[in-house]
Amino acid sequence: MTKALILLIAATIATPAAAWEFSTEANICLLRHGGSEGDVRVTYAPGLAVYGITVSRGEAPWEPGAIFAIQFQGPRALTISTNRQQYSGGGRDLSVTDRGFGNVLNGLEFNTSATAILGNQTVRFDLRGAAPEVRKFRACTDGGLV
Repeated sequence: MTKALILLIAATIATPAAAWEFSTEANICLLRHGGSEGDVRVTYAPGLAVYGITVSRGEAPWEPGAIFAIQFQGPRALTISTNRQQYSGGGRDLSVTDRGFGNVLNGLEFNTSATAILGNQTVRFDLRGAAPEVRKFRACTDGGLV
């Protein structure tokens, strides 16, 4: 699988979830959440050992920007950033892939909210209920694909 294929899978898998939800689809570990401002999907492709995150805005596309960041608020607050984002879905989906996602998973599991930031555009996600699903996702990435 190429990174482009992983992004395609991440961007097109099923419908948004109403709460944090872990599943496996097409041999991909998947964590997703649908919120009032947009959706987030975290994927892991075991065959490639590549993680991906896709943040989708409601109806407005992302306006391209130089730096994409996720700011996690809560007891283990942190901010992570990259300049390697890609856009799909008419600009509504912003995706990043990498071989390590420890900070992303820690941010999701141990905090209360997260805000995706690109320039002056933001999408906020409530992290209540994420922790148990993140633990299932971690088990999947450790070889527990079901």
